[in-house]
Amino acid sequence: MPRLLFRFLAHLAAFVLTLSATAARADEVQVAVAANFTAPMQKIAALFAQDTGHKAVLAFGSTGKFYAQIKNGAPFEVLLAADDETPARLEQEGAGLAGSHFTYAIGKLVLWSAQPGVVDEAGEVLRRGNFAHLSLANPKLAPYGAAGIEAMQALGVYDALAPKIVQAENIGQAYQFVASGNAQLGFVAYSQVLDEQGKFKGGSMWMVPAKLYRPIRQDAVVLTKGTAGSQPKPAVAALMQYLQGEKARAVIQTYGYGL
Repeated sequence: MPRLLFRFLAHLAAFVLTLSATAARADEVQVAVAANFTAPMQKIAALFAQDTGHKAVLAFGSTGKFYAQIKNGAPFEVLLAADDETPARLEQEGAGLAGSHFTYAIGKLVLWSAQPGVVDEAGEVLRRGNFAHLSLANPKLAPYGAAGIEAMQALGVYDALAPKIVQAENIGQAYQFVASGNAQLGFVAYSQVLDEQGKFKGGSMWMVPAKLYRPIRQDAVVLTKGTAGSQPKPAVAALMQYLQGEKARAVIQTYGYGL
C-alpha cells in the first residue's frame, strides 16, 4: 500500500474514532421550562449545545401542568419552574433529587398592552377599568397569574375587574391574547416584552411594584429521571452548572430577570 494512502487511512480512522468518542460523550437532556422563560432558554440551549456538545430538548408550559405530568411519569429530567415551591415539593415527594434545586432567575411582573398609550406608567388604567378584557394566566397553574391576582387585590381593584379577566392556560398564552388583540391588556412576564438586546418591544406597560406580589423566585431542579443512582447524569449536571455560569446569567439579565 502506498505510504501516502496508508497515512490518509490512518488519519481518517483517528478522525472517526474522535467523532465516535465525542458522540458518546454528548447526550440529550429533556427539560420542562416555564413558559415565561421561553425566549431566554432557547438562547441558553443554543449556547449550551455549542459549548458542551450536549443538546437540551425543551418543552414549554405552565409549572402546574408540568408538576402533574412529572408525577404521572413524564420523561423530563430537569424542571425550570416559575416558582420555588414546586421544585421543593418535588424533592420532598421523591420526584426530584434532594438538594439539587436552586434559583436561576427572579421574575418581574408587568401590565402590558400591545397598543401605545393604553397602559400608563402608574397602572391607573386598572382603577379606571375602561377596557373590555384583561388577560391573565391561570393562577392555579402559573405563578405569574397568581402574582397578577395578588397585585389587583393589593390595589383593591380585583372584584371590579374579575368579570373582565380572560384566563389563559399559561403565561405564554396570556401574552398571545394581548399580542393578538383578543385582550386589550394583561399581566405578563417582563421578559416577554423584551427583545434579544433587552429593549422594549413596543406598546405600553407598567412595571408592577414588587411590593404588590410575593417574589417570583424561579427554581431549577434535577428530576429522578435525570439521575443515575444518586447522582445527576453527566449531561444533566452539565446543564445545571451551565445555568449558573456567566453566559447563561448574562442572557437571563438581558431578558430583565433578577439574579
